[in-house]
Amino acid sequence: MTIAERHKYILDQLNKAGFVSVTDLSDNLEVTKVTIRKDLKLLEDKGLLFRSHGSATLVSPYVNDKPVYEKEWFNVEEKKLIAKAAAGLIKDQDAIIIGSGTTVSAFAQAIPKNARLTVLTSAMNVTMALMDSREIEIVQLGGVVRKSSSSVVGHYAEEMMESFACSKLFLSVDGISLEHGFTTSNMMEAHLNAKMIRSVQKTIVLADSSKFGKKGFGKICDLEDVDQIITNKDLPQKFLNALEEKGIEITLV
Repeated sequence: MTIAERHKYILDQLNKAGFVSVTDLSDNLEVTKVTIRKDLKLLEDKGLLFRSHGSATLVSPYVNDKPVYEKEWFNVEEKKLIAKAAAGLIKDQDAIIIGSGTTVSAFAQAIPKNARLTVLTSAMNVTMALMDSREIEIVQLGGVVRKSSSSVVGHYAEEMMESFACSKLFLSVDGISLEHGFTTSNMMEAHLNAKMIRSVQKTIVLADSSKFGKKGFGKICDLEDVDQIITNKDLPQKFLNALEEKGIEITLV
């Protein structure tokens, strides 16, 4: 097979699946991994794909910080389904933590108004969504306000976290990578989220399928640190298989 034929095969596979791995291409094309890596570099230099560790994608795996008012218009129906499924996990008298992000904001809006809960949150839009729920006690973390996420971060918020222990954390992320774990676009928010994980018995990530294969600047945790992911049915099979092998419960909606 010529170089041109290999490149056509690689691009055809990318267009079909949106993702290719060096190992699979090496096996299927019966060439070395070194050859495949050179092919991927040539195609990336032409702007036809983006390389990552051991793989390549059609779109950039890196995410940038976007304001919450922009992100709330992305994948609206998927977020509503994820939020509804997450609300079904709440038990009477639970003490839970809700992170920041548009998916967990949708989750807060899906919580029944008569639910009896204690909610600890860094997100001001989550607090506002729960203000009319008389049976929900809200603990708002304080700190430096990140206007782009409508949430607080920093030393004071992290210090407050050390005073609480909760049953569940409902967390949004910007990226889920099989190599890099769970990430977000802001370093300080990633650090606070890591503190939240250490304060709960169970961590539940709410993320639509567009977050898979993406990476943000700040790492929150490894894959093994999360107990459950709720996402939509468009999740590629390779992610489903790999995450379930890690012992993570996957709920598809």
